[in-house]
Amino acid sequence: MQEIKKFNEQRAEIYWWFSSLFSKELTDEELKAYQSQQVRGFLQGLSENEELKKATDGVIESLNKLQDREDAQLELSADFCELFLTSDKHAALPYASIYLDDSKLLNGKPAQEMAALMQEKGIQVDKNFNEPADHLAIQLDFLGNLIIRSNELEQEAHMEVALAEQQAFIEQHLLTWVPQFSENCTKFDEFGFYASVAELLVAFCELDSHYLAND
Repeated sequence: MQEIKKFNEQRAEIYWWFSSLFSKELTDEELKAYQSQQVRGFLQGLSENEELKKATDGVIESLNKLQDREDAQLELSADFCELFLTSDKHAALPYASIYLDDSKLLNGKPAQEMAALMQEKGIQVDKNFNEPADHLAIQLDFLGNLIIRSNELEQEAHMEVALAEQQAFIEQHLLTWVPQFSENCTKFDEFGFYASVAELLVAFCELDSHYLAND
């Protein structure tokens, strides 16, 4: 159980990291941190997994290119706005409702489903983040909290139920639309930083789902 709980902490941190990247633009200070040994070490650790290597290498390559990009923080903020904050036809909007039709839904619209699930679990996100509940950053933040909450369990049977619940969330609330979102990022993100992050997110969700399903 202790090994599972330790691994859960790592999984939650990774989902929260992805959530932070899709919730707001990176500041100068945050961008500098991405060139630090700590963050580079974290990414190198992910790349050691064969199923994550290609996508992680793409993120590292984008970070290397950022070091030579003039006004990197401003330009990256512009990329964020053009991709995620506009209704332009070249945007890659981070909302499940953009990508899901009625045949893929469980009980209604994605934002309503997500809001109901958050209420059911008693998990709230930052009230200052004024976005619908089907925003990618909210879903990832919720999943991180769901994982950490399972670490309060003491019986293996209860943990198995919790892990199955997490796997179902990944399959039903993320992998139903995030791959298409990633494709849009790749199509419209000319510089490629957010496209590489989205690609890594898909790879990690698929890997995590397989782990939870004991594949």
